[in-house]
Amino acid sequence: MPLTYTYDTLQPATKPTFYFVGVTTGKSSIRRVFPAWAEALGLGDIEMVGIDLELHAPRDHYRTVVEFLKKDPLSLGGLVTTHKIDLFHAAEDLFDSVDPLAELMGEVSCLAKRDGLLQASAKDPFSSGHSLDAFIPNGHFASTEAEVFIMGAGGSAIAIDWHLGQEGKGADRPSRTVVSNRSTPRLERFKEVHEQAGIEVPLELVHTPDPADNDAVLAALSPGSVVINATGLGKDAPGSPLTDAAVFPQGALVWDLNYRGNLMFLDQARAQESALGLHVEDGWVYFLHGWTQVISEVFQVDIPTSGPTFDQLAEIAGATR
Repeated sequence: MPLTYTYDTLQPATKPTFYFVGVTTGKSSIRRVFPAWAEALGLGDIEMVGIDLELHAPRDHYRTVVEFLKKDPLSLGGLVTTHKIDLFHAAEDLFDSVDPLAELMGEVSCLAKRDGLLQASAKDPFSSGHSLDAFIPNGHFASTEAEVFIMGAGGSAIAIDWHLGQEGKGADRPSRTVVSNRSTPRLERFKEVHEQAGIEVPLELVHTPDPADNDAVLAALSPGSVVINATGLGKDAPGSPLTDAAVFPQGALVWDLNYRGNLMFLDQARAQESALGLHVEDGWVYFLHGWTQVISEVFQVDIPTSGPTFDQLAEIAGATR
């Protein structure tokens, strides 16, 4: 049975160990996928251990986890999900180095040891970018002037905004990005990063304490818009950011960052898929890119983002679904 710790049950590693910091890590497919990937990539005798923390855990819980990973000799690093922003701000002073994107976005998704030093980096801008590029056609925004609606203002949402707003995309950027969240501090932080990154796409922030508030935003979007559930609802907690009365825009591209859980948002989109000509994606490709980006960093192995090696890893992972 794969090991899962909480902040107060951590034990020194007895062999080289890679960690997964999340909420319900024991339910993730990675617990079955990682051993097969480790064998395919020739990583050696590596153990994966989960660390479960409650949503928005107390600051000292995050610091306990980071201090443990930093000091334990056989702990090599790991992936952080859900807690990316909270962990970064709770333990920023404990990192020996922080990459520029993690600094800009105020979040960390990858922790890696180099010569005993703990490095923090943000991989979400790349993993979300590869995932978006896999289903949004080239020229989509330039030809449709479509908008983007991101529900949730956490680290994944910030990374998505960064990727879609890159200056190098020219006219192929959203005509407007709308971001909603149930609380306002994350929205304020989102605006800060958007402005600091120099993203020129117009940004609208909406406080949506009730799912019906998101329904109203959805109803005002233009055809072909990209609609994203980045709230964690459906995985980290049950439910959806929308009500069952919500109506998606005609021809919308709909992405749920989750691939496991009760996936209510995904069910709502699929119920309208045929009638409205929607393109609906779950979070499986995001899962693949998110994990391979971090594994590549922690173990210093080259994992291409496409091609035979990536396809082989995707096939190995797919066999566990």
